[in-house]
Amino acid sequence: MLGPFVSLSVLLASAVQVYAQDPCAAIAGKTFIAPAALRACEKSFPFNETLRQNILTNGARILNDFFTFKEYYSNSPAPFQESTVNIAAELKRINTTKYKTDYDFNWDLYKFSNSLNDGHTKWYPDCYTSVQSILPAPVISLAVNGTESLYIAPDLLEFIPLLGDEYLGYLESVKFDYKPLAGAKVISIEGLPAYTYIDKVAHEVSGNFLDHGIRVNSAYTSYRISGGAWSQRLGDLAGPTGVEKDSLTFTVILAGTTKPKTITVPYVAAWAGYDFTDKESFWANNCAVKEDTNGYDWKDAGTSSFSPNQPDLRRQPIGNVKEGAGKSTSVGLPEPYQPTIPSAPGSSDVVWGYVLEGNQTAVLFVASFSPADFYGFQAQVDSLISSFLAAGATNLIIDLTDNGGGYVCLGQYLFKYLVGSNHVGNPGFQSTTRDSAPALKILEAEIALGLNAAYAFYTADNYADLETNTMYDPSYNYMDPVRYETVNGQQMPVSERYFDTCEYYFETEVPAEPPFALENIVIAGNSWCASTCAMFTTLMSEKAATKIASFGAKPGEAMEYKGMAGNQVLDWFYLASEIKTADLENDPTMPPDLLVSGDFRVNWRTAYSWIDESKPIAYRSDLAKYRFPYTPETYNNPQNVWTFVESQFFKNKSSSRDVSPAKRAPEGLVRSSKFS
Repeated sequence: MLGPFVSLSVLLASAVQVYAQDPCAAIAGKTFIAPAALRACEKSFPFNETLRQNILTNGARILNDFFTFKEYYSNSPAPFQESTVNIAAELKRINTTKYKTDYDFNWDLYKFSNSLNDGHTKWYPDCYTSVQSILPAPVISLAVNGTESLYIAPDLLEFIPLLGDEYLGYLESVKFDYKPLAGAKVISIEGLPAYTYIDKVAHEVSGNFLDHGIRVNSAYTSYRISGGAWSQRLGDLAGPTGVEKDSLTFTVILAGTTKPKTITVPYVAAWAGYDFTDKESFWANNCAVKEDTNGYDWKDAGTSSFSPNQPDLRRQPIGNVKEGAGKSTSVGLPEPYQPTIPSAPGSSDVVWGYVLEGNQTAVLFVASFSPADFYGFQAQVDSLISSFLAAGATNLIIDLTDNGGGYVCLGQYLFKYLVGSNHVGNPGFQSTTRDSAPALKILEAEIALGLNAAYAFYTADNYADLETNTMYDPSYNYMDPVRYETVNGQQMPVSERYFDTCEYYFETEVPAEPPFALENIVIAGNSWCASTCAMFTTLMSEKAATKIASFGAKPGEAMEYKGMAGNQVLDWFYLASEIKTADLENDPTMPPDLLVSGDFRVNWRTAYSWIDESKPIAYRSDLAKYRFPYTPETYNNPQNVWTFVESQFFKNKSSSRDVSPAKRAPEGLVRSSKFS
């Protein structure tokens, strides 16, 4: 009997040794993981010079030859100076730094690209960005009794359980009780004054937006619609990408107490990547290059240039922000904070309608411009606005809170629908593409191959002539000759200016006249309004003088009313497909195919302001004029936000509404589910 027992012992000892040597096996099959344990797995892959040169060559060529805003970064104009970055110097530094692990290299490159504060332009290594660290203490700035301070989420008791039993089980296993933190006033974080630490998060973690004030809002928790349901975003302090930190130390005054208390709150890594069992399968499933990483030649039989949700004849341009590389996991908005008024018939996906009590004010909540059905979005807008008018509404609030953008043409559709076809020509902006030698080479190759917008983004039939607003012939070379704009003393090569051709893809007819008086439309949100959302907001502001109610940020600090505002993003998949479709994949001047699974996306087109046509709207400062803090009543309660906006803009139209946030703050310490 001794033999089998000894054999089993040897096997167990061997398994324990392998388990200890393979930090990925130690966490396999788990959704919620200690950040240090996941970091150990991610850092188990040694640095590889071949991979560095491949990724950096890909990224450097993308930034140098396709990034529309490269020259702006040498001296980013006011008030966006925080986004000044010496791109060439940073790439050189990353190319010469001695790294111990593959993680160290990729995370350094990710953080550099994140410091550009352009959600269109960033390196996402799938290996290391398929994880979100979750802190059971999301924060929000609230005005209480006229004074703004930072608080831990008042809805913590309802919100955290929605993360699921496994998450709660993890907190129990580390003996951390989050419940006393609900609604606590934050005095300091990591030894820094509360708002100072939020500034640090906005500077080092948030990215995506040139404006610091919007990045401050990005650090906070907020409401949104995700997957067709009301959801709550953790914010960049409580839900950053990656596993850099294990915990945060807060000094707080707990609700119902008066004395400060110091509490260390643990982060929990939420794995959103692909399943694995050990180190080898972790790399194979999450890090190794995938079949579609490097795009397709759309001319090849068996490939299609169209996604099911995109209309025929053209691959629609997209402008959006991307939050991490993993499979998205949304957390529901606690039920007491969801609207109690019924949604209008036809509300679904990313477009929802409501009519407030009294039937005078309607609300169109646009969660994003990335619907499941491109044409269905247009029909929804038409149907919902028609139902608002039938209900007797004369005022319209458009809530764009946490709108991450989407199809460029759907933003233009909504703008033209609201303004009326009799009052607007082309519903977009003047736009250009970077006219580098590789970009010109792609366009010339596509013209020679006889391609059109069904295959390529570069071909001229994607665009319209500024004078006639008619679509270019696909054989037209709008990049020859090259034009130059002077930016920070540098000559930036750009194409001829052109319009989008979105109107060719408006299936649902827009009204000739505005369905609502333009002065009776207000846009509301937290300015976390990315790309297509920012372009729509800018169009409404510049062309229709629409008032914009901006919530949140910090007391005494300026904030723009719009977020990141490039005209079109190309993820690496699409740029790689463009190169292959032009038969240039072997051209030595093009970015090489990646050897790993990742995405170096790039802001590929520029939109110019109508107020100052020399400036991209991204770099035109448009400070929020109507600023409001969140309060215990309006915090994460969309219906209360709408009722508040109605009271400020529509109940007494003759009164001045440019009032400081402090004067607007209601009394009270207790969070209610109804605005009073």
